[in-house]
Amino acid sequence: MRFLRRNSSSTPEGTADTEDAALDAAEGNGDDSAPRRHTPKKGRPTPSRRDAEGRRRGPVAPPPKTTREAIKRSRQLRKTNPVSKEDRKAEMRERRERMMAGDERYLLPRDRGPVKAFVRDCVDARHNLLGLFMPLAIVVFISLLIPNLAVQRWATLLTMAMLAAMAIEAVINGRRITRLARENFPKENIKGRSIGWYAFIRASQIRRLRVPKPRVKPGDPVKVS
Repeated sequence: MRFLRRNSSSTPEGTADTEDAALDAAEGNGDDSAPRRHTPKKGRPTPSRRDAEGRRRGPVAPPPKTTREAIKRSRQLRKTNPVSKEDRKAEMRERRERMMAGDERYLLPRDRGPVKAFVRDCVDARHNLLGLFMPLAIVVFISLLIPNLAVQRWATLLTMAMLAAMAIEAVINGRRITRLARENFPKENIKGRSIGWYAFIRASQIRRLRVPKPRVKPGDPVKVS
């Protein structure tokens, strides 16, 4: 391709030398024997098979916050991983037993932690008027079915008096349990409303139906676990 170049007489000497060097470099790039570029190292180790599979599967789902969410998730897992009916019943029975026993791994997020366990023990160690909330509701419902104004009137008065007493007891217990929790767990961020509401819900349930089961009996001293 030398015949296509300009005459050296019509161009400056420096320009001609530059063009010759560029053409020589282009011809050199077309040579197959030229060495290839060096591939740099990626600077990190090759991930293991377990890490690669974990990335493909995605992040681990957070634990369910409510019972309805847990049931929905178990149904989805049941569709993806079908097992026998007996195995499902055995697994549910085991989870139920561990939850009733107070195993932290099987409790709902609202029941986890040493502070919540201490609040439950404080509620279970006393007899509470709030424990009569559900039976009182049944009595009110039955009184409404009786076609007697006197019975309905006395039932309404009794209900109002009991509800007032329950409200006063709930406020007193909430403040007392919050104070005890702050004294026994000074490093924890304890909110009075949250602890009071949790104690109210626990006390309003029938003792046999409380989840998890009470660890102390009425009158027993409460210890920090």
